[in-house]
Amino acid sequence: MQATSSSAGASASVKRGPLLFVMILGAFIAVLNQTIMSVATPELMREFDIAASTAQWLTTGYMLVNGVLIPITAYFMQRFTTRELFGASMLLFLAGTIVSAIAPGFEVLLVGRLIQAAGAGIIMPLLMNVILSVFPPDKRGGAMGLVGFAIIFAPAIGPTLAGYVLDHYSWRVMFYGMLPLAVLVPIIAFFYLKNVTERTFPKLDVAGVIISTIGFGMLLYGFSIAGTKGWSSAEVIISLIVGVLALALFTIRQIRSKEPLLDMGVFRYNMFSLTTIINIAVTMVMYADMMLLPLYLQNARGYTPLESGLLMLPGALLMGFMMPVTGRLFDRFGAKWLSIIGMAITIVTTIGFVNLTDSTSYAYLVLMSTGRRFGMAMFLMPITTAGLNQLPSRLNAHGTAVSNTIKQVAGAIGTSLLVTVMTTRTKSHMTDLATSGSGMDQNAMLQHATIGGINDAYMVIIGIGMVGLLLSFFIKRAHAKEEDVPVVSDAKAGAKKTEGALSS
Repeated sequence: MQATSSSAGASASVKRGPLLFVMILGAFIAVLNQTIMSVATPELMREFDIAASTAQWLTTGYMLVNGVLIPITAYFMQRFTTRELFGASMLLFLAGTIVSAIAPGFEVLLVGRLIQAAGAGIIMPLLMNVILSVFPPDKRGGAMGLVGFAIIFAPAIGPTLAGYVLDHYSWRVMFYGMLPLAVLVPIIAFFYLKNVTERTFPKLDVAGVIISTIGFGMLLYGFSIAGTKGWSSAEVIISLIVGVLALALFTIRQIRSKEPLLDMGVFRYNMFSLTTIINIAVTMVMYADMMLLPLYLQNARGYTPLESGLLMLPGALLMGFMMPVTGRLFDRFGAKWLSIIGMAITIVTTIGFVNLTDSTSYAYLVLMSTGRRFGMAMFLMPITTAGLNQLPSRLNAHGTAVSNTIKQVAGAIGTSLLVTVMTTRTKSHMTDLATSGSGMDQNAMLQHATIGGINDAYMVIIGIGMVGLLLSFFIKRAHAKEEDVPVVSDAKAGAKKTEGALSS
């Protein structure tokens, strides 16, 4: 048990405040970068003359790279120190920001976003693993709440900040403005960041990385092109089949591997498995709205990017301030009723978006959007923490990697799926209006058809939310048990430092 003891001792001696401050600041920048694109999408569609299904790759591509890269972070967190890994991720993010800022066209901008995502994808699972390492289970809810406040503050100011920039400057200023922070964070991390986890130096499953990349990539590609090519397209069907088969092969390989890229043993823990499924629904509900609402406000209603960002500001601020509160409530009461109440509020307020028109009031949209964010604040962190709390410490890195991988891929697929629904239904509504003899001109028909497509996409969100609500009734409070941690695992970890550990 030497490895575990030394790790625990190291974690206990770490100053939690500076450690979390540096890492939360890095996570804040990464999330801010992700959210500013939601408001910028309509502007970029006009500048580069691209369709919504193409422009959404700036968001879904970002999440896809996160999803592909996050499985490898379990290996990274066991191979490198916290400071080495965090510093490398921030430098990657900085490089991507520079490429995005100077991009001459959409293709280069997308490349810059993908490089940013390669850095950002490491930050969140690393931060969660650090929290699991330095905080006991009965204090993790409060710690996750503080993390949630800082991270949700980014979406709170992101759309408004992006809206102001787009109203007064070029979209490139969004990336230039991020450069000072992207430079400052690695410098601060060099002085204040300490390692808090045990390094076990596992072997990298290169074949597993390739298979998972093919699986995630083809699955998302299939969802993304379905809106323009149709669900019956051979390209769509082949992409989805290849993606599913590759992910099935990846899963089998991980189960059989002695040193898996992702330890599927985390799914032996029932609450982790349940909360992971709920998180799929929750993530789709959350990310999809970040794409649909700006499209409705700017493309269908003619609001400016700043007005679009300001509309989402109250809800995002409320969500941020609620995070520490729900964290403390989770430590006291658990996740079940927080999730049930929060999901119910989110579903009820989402119903308010299924009958949008060309005259829906701005105040009504603010009220409904704020209500949705209030509901989401009640379950986002508690659901994730409830599942991770059940895992033994030896599976912390794998649990955070699995959780973040699934959430990122679910967000990417959810966004792609709902944009596909919106695009497909818009075409259908356009055809119906053209053949009905409505008397509208082309622009009016396009406006009404677009709003109809967005309403239909919100109906799909409600259905996904109902699945999350029903599953929330089965959540129970669970904690990792001492006997869940096998002695062999500790000996294997300690073998890197002493030969005697394996025989103990």
